Amino acid sequence: MIDGDLILMAAPTGARRSKMDHENLPITPEEIAAEARRCMRAGAAVIHLHVRDKDGAHSLDPGRYAEALDQIRTATGDGIVAQVTSESLDRYTPDQQIEAMKAVKPEAVSVSVRDICPGPNEEPAAFAFFQWLKDNHVWPQFILYDADDALRFKAMMEAGSIPFAIPYVLYVLGRFTPGQVSMPSDLYPYLSAMSGAPKHRWGLCAFGPGETACVREALERGGDARVGFENNMTKPDGKLAAHTSELVDLAREAGLACGRRRMDADALRQRIPEWIG
Repeated sequence: MIDGDLILMAAPTGARRSKMDHENLPITPEEIAAEARRCMRAGAAVIHLHVRDKDGAHSLDPGRYAEALDQIRTATGDGIVAQVTSESLDRYTPDQQIEAMKAVKPEAVSVSVRDICPGPNEEPAAFAFFQWLKDNHVWPQFILYDADDALRFKAMMEAGSIPFAIPYVLYVLGRFTPGQVSMPSDLYPYLSAMSGAPKHRWGLCAFGPGETACVREALERGGDARVGFENNMTKPDGKLAAHTSELVDLAREAGLACGRRRMDADALRQRIPEWIG
């Protein structure tokens, strides 16, 4: 970690869950914007954005992104950084993901390394896309699902294929565990894999009710946190959270407990050009 500042991200929707899972899961642009406002007030500097098609399924449609981004700006002004996802969910090829992100040209984007670059054949297009992100001042967060992903990304950094001054990676805890349950020790293989890597910034998200404990572990070790209904809906007391903003508030309190200074969106935007390089 490069400094003591804390970035809190909110992930209120995700690609898979519906209102059958929680009545307050935001699906429409208006619902997402209202949740973005709640999360901003709770302490989030970033909202991780998913949009859905007319049937409620995962979508990368640029028009639907534009509508959601407009609603978020109306609800929050400049108070939150909107990070769109490029996740494939097995519906989009790497080329389609890249095309969609170029059409949206967001302020920030999350990129699954295994989605956008599943093998050597896709590496040239992926690396060109990463350079496009840099040239267009789009701030990426690289999503890593296990220690093998981390080792691969480390090798990419060492080879000069990741063109950012300080890349930002997100470790996903519990995605492939039975019942998608995570625990703080799930972080350790990532940290081991990235030991000795070029300078980078990291955060985590965690599936299941262990989310808050995992967040505390990350914050104590200098990492950031992404929380919300995409990965977890349960508070440490076992009760359902009413909104993702409640989980953001818990993460903010965890940061205060370990002396971390929370960045707001303005402070984050001041740092992003340095990290992009």
